[in-house]
Amino acid sequence: MHVVVIGGGPAGVSAALTSAAFGTDVTLIERGRVGGTALNAGPAPVRTLARAARLVRDWNSWDGFGLRGPKPDVDLAATLANATRVADYAHQHRRIGDHIRSQGVMVVEEAGDAEFFDDHTVKAPDGRTWEADRVVIAVGGRPARPPIPGVDLALTFEDIRSLQALPRRAVVIGASDTGCQLASILADFGCHVAVLQRGSRILSRADADVSDEMERAFRSRGIDVLTSASVERFEPLASGVRVVYRVGAEARSADVDAAFLATGWPGNADRINTSAAGVAIDDGYVVVDPFLRTGVPHIYAAGDIDGHSMLVSSALLEGRVAGENAVVGPVRRLQHEVVPAGSFTDPEYASVGLTEEEARATQPCAVAVARYRDLLRPVADGQPEGFCKLIVDAGTRRIVGAHVLGEYSAEVIQMVAACMAAGMAIEEVAELQFAFPTFTEGVSQAARMLVRDLGIRTMPQLWSSLDPRASAAFK
Repeated sequence: MHVVVIGGGPAGVSAALTSAAFGTDVTLIERGRVGGTALNAGPAPVRTLARAARLVRDWNSWDGFGLRGPKPDVDLAATLANATRVADYAHQHRRIGDHIRSQGVMVVEEAGDAEFFDDHTVKAPDGRTWEADRVVIAVGGRPARPPIPGVDLALTFEDIRSLQALPRRAVVIGASDTGCQLASILADFGCHVAVLQRGSRILSRADADVSDEMERAFRSRGIDVLTSASVERFEPLASGVRVVYRVGAEARSADVDAAFLATGWPGNADRINTSAAGVAIDDGYVVVDPFLRTGVPHIYAAGDIDGHSMLVSSALLEGRVAGENAVVGPVRRLQHEVVPAGSFTDPEYASVGLTEEEARATQPCAVAVARYRDLLRPVADGQPEGFCKLIVDAGTRRIVGAHVLGEYSAEVIQMVAACMAAGMAIEEVAELQFAFPTFTEGVSQAARMLVRDLGIRTMPQLWSSLDPRASAAFK
């Protein structure tokens, strides 16, 4: 049996290695170099830029720690070079391509946009073809470019590393995860940033408390947040771009050095000639069943291309499911039950499970919020703004959602996700012994508040419980 995997990002690499582990002949075809957006253009380099931005931000707190020194200057070329170093790390130091080959996978890099010739044949632009008994589609997605006049004048996150100078003024269109990350990084680098969001609030898919707190934090940092705003066109300027937009019925414009789009992530199904294989697509994504199988029984899809969950961790899991099912048949179902996600904004935020609104719509639930100002570690670090919010099913006493805002949010949420995956009751979480002093103590405090509020067992009053703003304001 020969399995061909189209796309060498996290999902494709995972699928290829999984199929090869069954002793199957596998060919992995990648348009550029393996690693995909995750290693080459997205989370790895952007997280590196976010780290540089955080170091600049921390200078503002030096006085509180008795430290003296000039504000750091941002050497954009050196900062971007460091981001490139991280993007190159997996290739130059860990030699990811060689590792995949060592597992028995034939790796074809720099192939360009390979596509279906028919349902068993994949063809590269240079004419090379590969015959396959099974195919896994893992070609990912790309930043959306909405049909707005002059949209070619706008940039995306992929263009940050090609900047020659920091923009003094910038507009970010779209305020979901990527847009808020871009706005946060640019603001920490000293750029005056405006965020335009079509909906009524930023981070519209996040828990409402995270959204509200993030907007407040952005405004306090001088980031202009405009909701219910729609861009009508982009116009070229001698230096920069004019963004013409509307807030409600009011027409406005902004002259900026750069405008960044963060308006969605469509799949790349249009690049692989799915019609030649008879594979159905919907709005740019490949349609799959619970086994990640397309309507063509021997063709599977995994990662961003199926539109399920646009996260690296999800792509790795989907790759394993698709790679196994492609070899042994559709026996393993995809399950995205506990999927934590974090973002590299300032402040950071992270979530897992249901929002409070979603939870209350489906079940009786209890909610508690532990404020970071009541924990030693955030106060000691000079970052007391933030919270940990737990949502519990009142019947089962299991955590159904958690939302964290503040330093180390991605690490804190992973701990909650582990408790959820283990099926721990909230009283079991409350009895865990947390390292002191840490940000994860917020999980402990919120859990103890819930145990007491639900009447599960006697719990002593907590410091945070004595402040009515800590829990009552969020119920």
